[in-house]
Amino acid sequence: MKATTMRLSLLAAGVMLASPALHADNHDARAIAERLVDEHFQNSTLSREAQIEELMWFAKAAEPYRDMEINTVAEGLTTHIYERDVLAEAFGELTGIDVTHNIIGEGDVVNNMQTQMQSGRNIYDGYVNDSDAIGTHIRYGTTINISNAMENEWADVTLPTLDLDDFIGLQYGTGPDGSIYQLPTQQFANLYWFRYDWFQREDLQNQFRDIYGYDLGVPTNWTAYQDIAEFFTEHVGEIDGTKVYGHMDYGRRDPSLGWRFHDSWLSMAGMGSPGVPFGNPVDDWGIRVNEESQPVGASVSRGGATNSPASVFAVTKMVDWLEKYAPPEASGMTFGEAGPVPAQGNIAQQMFWYTAFTADMTAPDLPVTDDEGNPKWRMAPSPTGPYWEEGMKVGYQDVGSWTFFDSTPEDRRTAAWLFAQFTVSKTVSLEKLMEGLTPIRESDVFSEQMTEMAPKLGGLVEFYRSPKESNWTPSSTNVPDYPRMAPLWWQNLAPAVNGEITPQDALDNLAGDMDSIMARLARASVFETYAPNLNEERDPQYWLEQPGSPKAKLANEMPQGTTVPYDEMMEAWMAAGSRE
Repeated sequence: MKATTMRLSLLAAGVMLASPALHADNHDARAIAERLVDEHFQNSTLSREAQIEELMWFAKAAEPYRDMEINTVAEGLTTHIYERDVLAEAFGELTGIDVTHNIIGEGDVVNNMQTQMQSGRNIYDGYVNDSDAIGTHIRYGTTINISNAMENEWADVTLPTLDLDDFIGLQYGTGPDGSIYQLPTQQFANLYWFRYDWFQREDLQNQFRDIYGYDLGVPTNWTAYQDIAEFFTEHVGEIDGTKVYGHMDYGRRDPSLGWRFHDSWLSMAGMGSPGVPFGNPVDDWGIRVNEESQPVGASVSRGGATNSPASVFAVTKMVDWLEKYAPPEASGMTFGEAGPVPAQGNIAQQMFWYTAFTADMTAPDLPVTDDEGNPKWRMAPSPTGPYWEEGMKVGYQDVGSWTFFDSTPEDRRTAAWLFAQFTVSKTVSLEKLMEGLTPIRESDVFSEQMTEMAPKLGGLVEFYRSPKESNWTPSSTNVPDYPRMAPLWWQNLAPAVNGEITPQDALDNLAGDMDSIMARLARASVFETYAPNLNEERDPQYWLEQPGSPKAKLANEMPQGTTVPYDEMMEAWMAAGSRE
């Protein structure tokens, strides 16, 4: 992180030193383009000449908007800091459009977005907003349909080399009508993280086999994860004089606790329906939709699965593991506080680990890197729970995406669209990937530069090169109002995490609150399309006896643990070759 911050500062300084040329005449555009490529964007899948031509297109397309000042917004990830400190300055120098790319908290992004959608008052000219809100954007009629805009008012200001087919997360910002509402600018997944060096130790392998009767390796089901958590916490206990733990998580009553659960935790246990990206008809929030893509309920009594046996199992395991196998302080931590903890060197594994923290794991002076700066850890696919079945999603993908509203004046919106395209253009996207490790283009993922970086990144590159990467997906189009409904998760589940109520009671409350909000939204007639149309309540047993989700309680939720050697797993993981 320190190295990244230093490099960002140097790049930003370099761009700002050239800022007197900000309002240069058009005939200087090529000279500016050449210098930007040579000084700041040397890593690209394009040739130098193709980069210059792409930048020249931006300079020409932006001519009607020269001298404008616009405001865009994103949350505080390394990728977006790079966009603010380097790309906004470079874009301004090239086009004469002065961009203030504001960095604020994720919750503040959502709140401002919600305010603008409801009030019609322009707050920001462009938002980097998680694609989790796609269900909101397709329903309210205030979000710009990017597909339609590119064919109409944006036809002359859409980058000819944008190459939508090259984006690896475009499907997550696409509505049921096939239209794009959000354009990805970064993405990261939650994966399984573990200490590869510890798992390779022969003494620990023998000890684990003696106790559990099978090999220590990457867990493929939740039973094996629990066995490994217990093994390191209770049987190993200490390595090189340091107390070690077999699990890491966080449990503070905080909005980030909601992400912990609705970022696919229930579907990782197997709660929802098969089908990617979102599960059909029941998604990873447990919301069922009908054939017209209308939400019909979250409660089992309405055909949903939010409070189903699979969900209860998932929440129960989260609470048990946090109490038994994680450091005592973990229960009082938030997402941001817990994320860097495995880098301190006393955590054996973490099932629900966001790759956004990869950069925090790579500094050469950390206890989780060796003397040559190579990682002692690896990332791998997370294990699946007992209710999971083939064809279901297996984890979460966070996809920050450019989003625009009709309440923004058209000229400001168009200038922001130009900046958005600049941040994802092939001229700059690989350089941005190397800074923030949040890929958006397949061509970048398969670049020589990422091949060279791969050994230092513990499996990140291999994950994104696998054709199975598309089984990690964001929240679905089934969620009709993300800003209103997301807070329900932490508000209702925090009491279960704290031991105040049972997981079943917490999930019953959550499902009931979700249904209530969807019913109110339907009565208010606020949606242009796909409005909720709740099923009448009936005996939950009716739905549990139907095929698919919601699923009846299994007689055995903890079958025999199964593992696979990491190197064997990676060979199988990559066997299918390039993504399709």
